Amino acid sequence: MRRILVIGAGFAGMWSALAAARLLDIAGKSGEVEVVVVAPRPELVLRPRLYEEAASTMVAPLQDLFDATGIRYVRGSVAAIVPSEHRVEIADEAAGRVSLSYDSLVLATGSRLFQPDIPGLRAHAFSVDQLEDAVRLETHCHRLAALPDTPARNTAVVAGGGFTGIEIAAELPARLRKILGDRTSVRVVIVEQAPDIGPELGPGPRPVINEALSALGVEYRLGTSVAAIDANGVTTSSGERIAAQTVVWTAGMRASPLTGTIPGVRDPLGRLHVDRHLRVPQTTNVFAAGDTAFAATDDEGHHALMSCQHALRLGRSAGHNAAALLLGVPVKPYRQPVYVTGLDLGPWGAVHTTGWERKVVLTGAESKARKRYVNGVVIYPPRADRAEAFAAADPDQNIVSPRKPADKPLESAG
Repeated sequence: MRRILVIGAGFAGMWSALAAARLLDIAGKSGEVEVVVVAPRPELVLRPRLYEEAASTMVAPLQDLFDATGIRYVRGSVAAIVPSEHRVEIADEAAGRVSLSYDSLVLATGSRLFQPDIPGLRAHAFSVDQLEDAVRLETHCHRLAALPDTPARNTAVVAGGGFTGIEIAAELPARLRKILGDRTSVRVVIVEQAPDIGPELGPGPRPVINEALSALGVEYRLGTSVAAIDANGVTTSSGERIAAQTVVWTAGMRASPLTGTIPGVRDPLGRLHVDRHLRVPQTTNVFAAGDTAFAATDDEGHHALMSCQHALRLGRSAGHNAAALLLGVPVKPYRQPVYVTGLDLGPWGAVHTTGWERKVVLTGAESKARKRYVNGVVIYPPRADRAEAFAAADPDQNIVSPRKPADKPLESAG
Protein backbone atom coordinates (compact mmCIF):
# COMPACT_ATOMS: atom_id res chain seq x y z
CA MET A 1 0.00 0.00 0.00
CA ARG A 2 1.23 3.49 -0.83
CA ARG A 3 1.75 5.86 2.08
CA ILE A 4 1.45 9.57 2.85
CA LEU A 5 3.60 10.20 5.90
CA VAL A 6 2.99 13.27 8.06
CA ILE A 7 5.65 14.06 10.64
CA GLY A 8 4.20 15.99 13.54
CA ALA A 9 0.78 16.26 15.22
CA GLY A 10 0.71 20.01 15.75
CA PHE A 11 -1.66 22.32 13.92
CA ALA A 12 0.01 21.88 10.55
CA GLY A 13 0.51 18.14 11.00
CA MET A 14 -3.02 17.39 12.17
CA TRP A 15 -4.63 19.37 9.36
CA SER A 16 -2.23 17.91 6.78
CA ALA A 17 -3.29 14.41 7.74
CA LEU A 18 -6.99 15.28 7.71
CA ALA A 19 -6.76 17.06 4.35
CA ALA A 20 -4.90 14.13 2.78
CA ALA A 21 -7.41 11.62 4.16
CA ARG A 22 -10.26 13.81 2.92
CA LEU A 23 -9.03 13.84 -0.68
CA LEU A 24 -8.39 10.09 -0.63
CA ASP A 25 -11.94 9.60 0.64
CA ILE A 26 -13.39 11.77 -2.12
CA ALA A 27 -11.43 9.82 -4.72
CA GLY A 28 -12.46 6.48 -3.24
CA LYS A 29 -8.80 5.55 -2.67
CA SER A 30 -8.69 5.27 1.12
CA GLY A 31 -8.06 1.54 0.80
CA GLU A 32 -5.12 2.03 -1.56
CA VAL A 33 -3.20 4.86 0.11
CA GLU A 34 -2.76 5.17 3.86
CA VAL A 35 -2.19 8.34 5.83
CA VAL A 36 0.23 7.93 8.74
CA VAL A 37 1.06 10.47 11.43
CA VAL A 38 4.29 10.09 13.41
CA ALA A 39 4.49 12.03 16.66
CA PRO A 40 5.55 11.46 20.27
CA ARG A 41 1.91 11.54 21.43
CA PRO A 42 -1.50 11.50 19.68
CA GLU A 43 -2.43 14.93 20.92
CA LEU A 44 -2.50 18.54 19.82
CA VAL A 45 -0.73 20.94 22.15
CA LEU A 46 -2.58 24.25 22.05
CA ARG A 47 0.65 26.20 21.89
CA PRO A 48 -0.94 29.64 21.36
CA ARG A 49 -2.55 29.24 24.79
CA LEU A 50 0.55 28.35 26.80
CA TYR A 51 0.85 31.88 28.19
CA GLU A 52 -2.47 31.35 29.98
CA GLU A 53 -3.11 29.77 33.38
CA ALA A 54 -3.67 26.00 33.69
CA ALA A 55 -1.08 25.21 31.05
CA SER A 56 -1.33 21.47 31.70
CA THR A 57 -4.88 21.48 30.29
CA MET A 58 -3.86 23.01 26.96
CA VAL A 59 -3.90 19.68 25.13
CA ALA A 60 -6.51 18.12 22.82
CA PRO A 61 -6.47 14.32 22.29
CA LEU A 62 -6.36 13.16 18.68
CA GLN A 63 -6.60 9.36 18.72
CA ASP A 64 -10.41 9.23 18.39
CA LEU A 65 -10.25 11.76 15.56
CA PHE A 66 -7.58 9.71 13.78
CA ASP A 67 -9.62 6.53 14.22
CA ALA A 68 -12.77 8.18 12.85
CA THR A 69 -10.97 9.43 9.74
CA GLY A 70 -8.86 6.35 9.02
CA ILE A 71 -5.52 7.95 9.90
CA ARG A 72 -2.90 5.63 11.38
CA TYR A 73 -0.92 6.97 14.28
CA VAL A 74 2.65 5.80 14.94
CA ARG A 75 4.23 6.73 18.26
CA GLY A 76 7.78 8.05 18.16
CA SER A 77 10.04 10.86 17.05
CA VAL A 78 11.64 10.99 13.62
CA ALA A 79 15.39 10.88 14.12
CA ALA A 80 16.35 11.10 10.45
CA ILE A 81 14.80 11.65 7.03
CA VAL A 82 16.39 9.97 4.01
CA PRO A 83 14.72 11.62 0.99
CA SER A 84 16.86 9.73 -1.53
CA GLU A 85 15.38 6.47 -0.24
CA HIS A 86 11.89 7.79 0.60
CA ARG A 87 12.08 6.67 4.21
CA VAL A 88 12.41 7.99 7.73
CA GLU A 89 14.04 6.59 10.85
CA ILE A 90 11.76 6.63 13.91
CA ALA A 91 13.01 6.46 17.49
CA ASP A 92 10.62 5.15 20.14
CA GLU A 93 11.36 4.13 23.73
CA ALA A 94 9.29 0.93 23.44
CA ALA A 95 9.93 -0.14 19.84
CA GLY A 96 13.49 1.13 19.50
CA ARG A 97 14.54 2.48 16.11
CA VAL A 98 12.44 1.53 13.10
CA SER A 99 12.35 2.56 9.46
CA LEU A 100 9.18 3.67 7.67
CA SER A 101 8.89 4.31 3.95
CA TYR A 102 6.72 6.93 2.26
CA ASP A 103 5.44 7.91 -1.17
CA SER A 104 4.63 11.47 -0.11
CA LEU A 105 5.99 13.22 2.97
CA VAL A 106 4.74 16.27 4.86
CA LEU A 107 7.21 17.77 7.30
CA ALA A 108 5.26 19.55 10.04
CA THR A 109 7.51 19.36 13.09
CA GLY A 110 7.11 23.01 14.02
CA SER A 111 9.66 25.18 15.75
CA ARG A 112 11.46 25.64 19.05
CA LEU A 113 12.43 28.65 21.07
CA PHE A 114 15.91 29.87 20.18
CA GLN A 115 18.29 29.92 23.13
CA PRO A 116 21.51 31.80 22.45
CA ASP A 117 24.67 31.30 24.46
CA ILE A 118 23.80 33.66 27.31
CA PRO A 119 25.27 32.83 30.71
CA GLY A 120 22.64 31.24 32.93
CA LEU A 121 19.88 31.09 30.31
CA ARG A 122 19.37 27.34 30.26
CA ALA A 123 19.89 26.94 34.00
CA HIS A 124 17.71 29.75 35.32
CA ALA A 125 15.20 30.97 32.70
CA PHE A 126 11.68 29.73 32.07
CA SER A 127 9.58 29.88 28.90
CA VAL A 128 6.11 29.16 27.52
CA ASP A 129 7.42 27.54 24.35
CA GLN A 130 6.40 23.92 24.86
CA LEU A 131 3.79 22.36 27.15
CA GLU A 132 6.35 21.12 29.65
CA ASP A 133 7.98 24.57 29.70
CA ALA A 134 4.72 26.34 30.50
CA VAL A 135 3.87 23.80 33.22
CA ARG A 136 7.32 24.29 34.74
CA LEU A 137 6.82 28.08 34.84
CA GLU A 138 3.40 27.73 36.42
CA THR A 139 4.73 25.34 39.05
CA HIS A 140 7.56 27.75 39.81
CA CYS A 141 5.17 30.68 40.24
CA HIS A 142 3.10 28.75 42.78
CA ARG A 143 6.24 27.80 44.71
CA LEU A 144 7.12 31.48 45.10
CA ALA A 145 4.45 31.79 47.80
CA ALA A 146 6.61 29.70 50.14
CA LEU A 147 9.62 32.01 49.77
CA PRO A 148 10.39 35.11 51.85
CA ASP A 149 8.67 38.29 50.69
CA THR A 150 11.46 40.11 48.85
CA PRO A 151 11.61 42.37 45.78
CA ALA A 152 13.33 39.56 43.86
CA ARG A 153 10.58 37.08 44.69
CA ASN A 154 7.93 39.56 43.59
CA THR A 155 9.63 40.52 40.31
CA ALA A 156 9.44 38.81 36.93
CA VAL A 157 11.60 39.75 33.96
CA VAL A 158 10.35 38.91 30.47
CA ALA A 159 13.19 38.75 27.96
CA GLY A 160 11.77 39.80 24.61
CA GLY A 161 9.02 42.31 23.91
CA GLY A 162 7.53 40.62 20.87
CA PHE A 163 4.16 38.89 20.51
CA THR A 164 4.73 36.14 23.09
CA GLY A 165 6.63 38.42 25.46
CA ILE A 166 3.79 40.93 25.52
CA GLU A 167 1.13 38.27 26.13
CA ILE A 168 2.92 36.60 29.05
CA ALA A 169 3.97 39.98 30.53
CA ALA A 170 0.35 41.14 30.45
CA GLU A 171 -0.73 37.97 32.27
CA LEU A 172 1.92 37.89 34.98
CA PRO A 173 0.91 40.82 37.25
CA ALA A 174 -2.54 39.42 38.01
CA ARG A 175 -1.30 35.84 38.10
CA LEU A 176 1.44 36.63 40.60
CA ARG A 177 -0.87 38.68 42.82
CA LYS A 178 -3.33 35.79 42.83
CA ILE A 179 -0.54 33.55 44.15
CA LEU A 180 1.34 35.99 46.38
CA GLY A 181 -1.56 38.08 47.66
CA ASP A 182 -3.46 41.06 46.31
CA ARG A 183 -1.44 43.52 48.38
CA THR A 184 1.91 42.23 47.15
CA SER A 185 3.97 44.80 45.24
CA VAL A 186 4.42 42.77 42.07
CA ARG A 187 6.81 44.02 39.41
CA VAL A 188 7.00 42.82 35.78
CA VAL A 189 9.75 44.16 33.50
CA ILE A 190 10.09 43.56 29.75
CA VAL A 191 13.64 43.73 28.36
CA GLU A 192 13.62 44.33 24.59
CA GLN A 193 16.65 45.08 22.46
CA ALA A 194 14.66 47.04 19.86
CA PRO A 195 13.88 50.71 20.52
CA ASP A 196 10.11 50.00 20.61
CA ILE A 197 7.85 47.45 22.21
CA GLY A 198 6.42 44.86 19.80
CA PRO A 199 8.93 45.58 17.03
CA GLU A 200 7.52 42.97 14.63
CA LEU A 201 3.97 44.27 15.18
CA GLY A 202 4.80 47.69 13.79
CA PRO A 203 3.47 51.10 14.85
CA GLY A 204 -0.24 50.34 14.26
CA PRO A 205 -1.15 48.63 17.55
CA ARG A 206 1.72 50.12 19.57
CA PRO A 207 -0.30 52.93 21.25
CA VAL A 208 -2.84 50.34 22.41
CA ILE A 209 -0.10 48.01 23.66
CA ASN A 210 1.57 50.86 25.54
CA GLU A 211 -1.73 51.94 27.09
CA ALA A 212 -2.58 48.40 28.21
CA LEU A 213 0.82 47.52 29.65
CA SER A 214 1.03 50.86 31.42
CA ALA A 215 -2.39 50.26 33.01
CA LEU A 216 -1.20 46.83 34.13
CA GLY A 217 1.96 48.30 35.64
CA VAL A 218 4.37 46.53 33.29
CA GLU A 219 7.73 48.27 32.91
CA TYR A 220 10.04 48.32 29.86
CA ARG A 221 13.74 48.36 29.29
CA LEU A 222 14.07 49.16 25.59
CA GLY A 223 17.21 49.28 23.46
CA THR A 224 18.92 46.77 25.71
CA SER A 225 19.08 43.00 26.09
CA VAL A 226 19.62 40.34 28.74
CA ALA A 227 23.36 39.71 29.05
CA ALA A 228 23.34 37.22 31.92
CA ILE A 229 20.86 35.37 34.13
CA ASP A 230 21.32 33.84 37.56
CA ALA A 231 19.06 32.49 40.31
CA ASN A 232 18.43 35.97 41.67
CA GLY A 233 17.98 38.12 38.57
CA VAL A 234 19.36 39.41 35.31
CA THR A 235 22.05 41.78 34.15
CA THR A 236 21.27 43.74 31.00
CA SER A 237 23.66 44.74 28.25
CA SER A 238 23.53 48.30 29.59
CA GLY A 239 24.85 47.06 32.94
CA GLU A 240 21.59 47.35 34.88
CA ARG A 241 20.92 44.73 37.52
CA ILE A 242 17.28 43.64 37.99
CA ALA A 243 16.66 41.41 40.99
CA ALA A 244 14.14 38.74 39.99
CA GLN A 245 13.50 35.11 40.81
CA THR A 246 11.34 34.64 37.71
CA VAL A 247 12.86 35.17 34.26
CA VAL A 248 10.84 34.23 31.17
CA TRP A 249 12.73 33.92 27.87
CA THR A 250 10.63 34.62 24.74
CA ALA A 251 13.18 36.00 22.27
CA GLY A 252 13.33 34.21 18.93
CA MET A 253 12.24 30.99 17.19
CA ARG A 254 13.93 28.44 14.94
CA ALA A 255 12.40 25.79 12.72
CA SER A 256 12.70 22.13 13.65
CA PRO A 257 16.24 20.75 13.09
CA LEU A 258 14.72 18.11 10.78
CA THR A 259 14.57 20.76 8.05
CA GLY A 260 18.35 20.37 7.89
CA THR A 261 18.02 16.75 6.76
CA ILE A 262 16.13 17.69 3.61
CA PRO A 263 17.94 19.12 0.56
CA GLY A 264 16.77 22.64 -0.06
CA VAL A 265 17.16 26.34 0.60
CA ARG A 266 16.47 27.59 4.13
CA ASP A 267 15.70 31.05 5.46
CA PRO A 268 17.52 32.53 8.50
CA LEU A 269 14.98 30.83 10.79
CA GLY A 270 15.75 27.41 9.30
CA ARG A 271 12.49 27.14 7.32
CA LEU A 272 12.55 25.35 3.97
CA HIS A 273 11.76 27.39 0.88
CA VAL A 274 8.74 25.81 -0.80
CA ASP A 275 6.93 26.44 -4.06
CA ARG A 276 3.36 27.68 -4.30
CA HIS A 277 2.13 24.12 -3.72
CA LEU A 278 4.31 23.80 -0.59
CA ARG A 279 6.61 21.26 -2.17
CA VAL A 280 10.35 21.47 -1.51
CA PRO A 281 11.69 21.94 -5.07
CA GLN A 282 14.95 20.05 -4.52
CA THR A 283 13.15 16.85 -3.50
CA THR A 284 10.62 14.37 -4.80
CA ASN A 285 7.26 14.32 -3.07
CA VAL A 286 8.36 16.22 0.05
CA PHE A 287 6.15 19.03 1.36
CA ALA A 288 6.67 21.38 4.30
CA ALA A 289 3.95 23.02 6.36
CA GLY A 290 3.61 25.21 9.41
CA ASP A 291 6.75 26.58 11.03
CA THR A 292 9.03 24.45 8.81
CA ALA A 293 7.89 26.21 5.61
CA PHE A 294 8.99 29.53 4.15
CA ALA A 295 5.90 30.01 1.99
CA ALA A 296 4.54 32.95 0.03
CA THR A 297 1.04 33.89 1.18
CA ASP A 298 0.22 36.15 -1.77
CA ASP A 299 1.75 37.86 -4.81
CA GLU A 300 2.74 40.95 -2.82
CA GLY A 301 5.92 39.55 -1.28
CA HIS A 302 4.46 38.43 2.06
CA HIS A 303 5.36 35.09 3.62
CA ALA A 304 3.71 32.94 6.26
CA LEU A 305 4.75 33.65 9.82
CA MET A 306 5.52 31.13 12.54
CA SER A 307 1.95 31.33 13.78
CA CYS A 308 -1.07 29.15 14.33
CA GLN A 309 -2.98 31.36 11.91
CA HIS A 310 -0.77 30.30 9.02
CA ALA A 311 -0.14 26.74 10.20
CA LEU A 312 -3.83 25.85 9.95
CA ARG A 313 -4.08 26.66 6.27
CA LEU A 314 -0.56 25.55 5.39
CA GLY A 315 -1.43 22.15 6.83
CA ARG A 316 -4.65 21.82 4.86
CA SER A 317 -2.89 22.80 1.64
CA ALA A 318 0.16 20.57 2.12
CA GLY A 319 -1.89 17.50 3.01
CA HIS A 320 -4.26 18.02 0.10
CA ASN A 321 -1.38 18.39 -2.35
CA ALA A 322 0.55 15.42 -0.94
CA ALA A 323 -2.49 13.27 -1.70
CA ALA A 324 -3.24 14.97 -5.03
CA LEU A 325 0.26 14.17 -6.23
CA LEU A 326 -0.24 10.44 -5.64
CA LEU A 327 -3.73 10.46 -7.12
CA GLY A 328 -2.65 12.29 -10.26
CA VAL A 329 -5.18 15.09 -9.75
CA PRO A 330 -4.38 18.81 -9.90
CA VAL A 331 -2.64 20.31 -6.89
CA LYS A 332 -3.87 23.60 -5.46
CA PRO A 333 -1.65 26.61 -4.81
CA TYR A 334 -1.44 27.78 -1.23
CA ARG A 335 -2.80 31.29 -0.77
CA GLN A 336 -3.60 33.20 2.42
CA PRO A 337 -3.81 36.89 1.52
CA VAL A 338 -5.90 37.88 4.55
CA TYR A 339 -3.78 38.56 7.63
CA VAL A 340 -5.26 39.37 11.04
CA THR A 341 -3.50 39.66 14.39
CA GLY A 342 -5.11 39.07 17.78
CA LEU A 343 -2.89 40.04 20.71
CA ASP A 344 -3.99 39.22 24.27
CA LEU A 345 -3.32 42.03 26.74
CA GLY A 346 -4.30 40.25 29.95
CA PRO A 347 -6.99 41.74 32.21
CA TRP A 348 -6.91 44.97 30.19
CA GLY A 349 -8.35 43.25 27.11
CA ALA A 350 -6.81 42.61 23.71
CA VAL A 351 -6.14 44.26 20.37
CA HIS A 352 -6.97 43.01 16.88
CA THR A 353 -5.45 44.34 13.70
CA THR A 354 -6.00 43.62 10.03
CA GLY A 355 -3.63 43.58 7.08
CA TRP A 356 0.14 43.43 7.01
CA GLU A 357 0.17 47.11 7.95
CA ARG A 358 -1.70 46.00 11.12
CA LYS A 359 -4.50 48.51 11.20
CA VAL A 360 -6.27 48.41 14.57
CA VAL A 361 -9.89 47.28 14.21
CA LEU A 362 -10.83 46.10 17.71
CA THR A 363 -9.58 46.80 21.25
CA GLY A 364 -10.44 46.26 24.90
CA ALA A 365 -13.19 43.93 26.12
CA GLU A 366 -14.70 43.26 22.69
CA SER A 367 -11.30 42.30 21.34
CA LYS A 368 -10.73 40.09 24.40
CA ALA A 369 -13.96 38.22 23.70
CA ARG A 370 -12.82 37.62 20.14
CA LYS A 371 -9.43 36.39 21.32
CA ARG A 372 -11.10 33.99 23.77
CA TYR A 373 -13.28 32.62 21.00
CA VAL A 374 -10.25 32.02 18.81
CA ASN A 375 -8.29 30.40 21.63
CA GLY A 376 -11.24 28.44 22.99
CA VAL A 377 -12.93 27.28 19.77
CA VAL A 378 -11.24 28.08 16.47
CA ILE A 379 -7.88 26.42 17.08
CA TYR A 380 -9.31 23.19 18.54
CA PRO A 381 -9.56 20.02 16.44
CA PRO A 382 -12.92 19.06 14.96
CA ARG A 383 -14.98 16.39 16.68
CA ALA A 384 -14.23 12.73 15.99
CA ASP A 385 -16.83 12.65 13.25
CA ARG A 386 -15.64 11.65 9.77
CA ALA A 387 -17.94 13.91 7.76
CA GLU A 388 -17.42 16.93 10.01
CA ALA A 389 -13.66 16.50 10.12
CA PHE A 390 -13.35 16.16 6.35
CA ALA A 391 -15.55 19.21 5.80
CA ALA A 392 -13.28 21.21 8.11
CA ALA A 393 -10.17 19.94 6.27
CA ASP A 394 -11.17 21.40 2.92
CA PRO A 395 -8.26 23.71 1.96
CA ASP A 396 -10.67 26.11 0.25
CA GLN A 397 -12.89 26.76 3.27
CA ASN A 398 -12.65 29.41 5.98
CA ILE A 399 -10.55 28.24 8.91
CA VAL A 400 -13.33 28.77 11.46
CA SER A 401 -14.36 25.50 13.09
CA PRO A 402 -17.81 24.32 11.91
CA ARG A 403 -18.71 23.41 15.49
CA LYS A 404 -19.69 26.98 16.36
CA PRO A 405 -20.30 29.81 13.90
CA ALA A 406 -18.44 33.04 14.53
CA ASP A 407 -20.38 36.26 14.81
CA LYS A 408 -17.99 37.66 12.23
CA PRO A 409 -15.64 35.90 9.80
CA LEU A 410 -12.35 35.02 11.47
CA GLU A 411 -9.12 34.53 9.60
CA SER A 412 -6.86 34.75 12.62
CA ALA A 413 -5.85 32.13 15.09
CA GLY A 414 -3.66 34.44 17.11
